[in-house]
Amino acid sequence: MIQITIRDESMMGKVSNEFLLETGSPNITVQELIRLRIYYEVAEHNRKRPDYFKGLVQPTEAETILNGHKLAERKLVDAEKQYYLALEAFKTNGFFLLVDHHQFTELEEQLELAPSSTVSFIKLIPLIGG
Repeated sequence: MIQITIRDESMMGKVSNEFLLETGSPNITVQELIRLRIYYEVAEHNRKRPDYFKGLVQPTEAETILNGHKLAERKLVDAEKQYYLALEAFKTNGFFLLVDHHQFTELEEQLELAPSSTVSFIKLIPLIGG
C-alpha cells in the first residue's frame, strides 16, 4: 500500500481540492486510478452526507454552484454512475490527468506511483456558447 496526493486543479493551477489516497499497488492503470479516486470520494460523501458534492464529476441530479455541486436532496451518490461519468469525461477531455507533471491520455496507460507522487486532475471549464 502506498499513499499518494490527489489534487483537483484549474487550468490556472488553483487547487480546489486535495486529499490522500491509498493504492494497493504502485503499478496501476489510469482507469484503475480514476476508479479508486471516484469510489473514495463517493464513500466519503455518502458517509458525511453534506449538502454539496465536491467530486471530480457532477452527479446528474446535482445543481452546479460556486463551491461544489448541490444535491437536490441529501441522498446517497451512486459510485458506479460517478465512475462511468468520470471515464466519459476523461475520454472527452473533461479533465486532464497529470502524475508528477507528466500527462497521461489513455485509460490503459500504466502508472508507476511513489509515496511522493502527486496526481493532478485538471478540470476544464466549458465555454459558454460552445
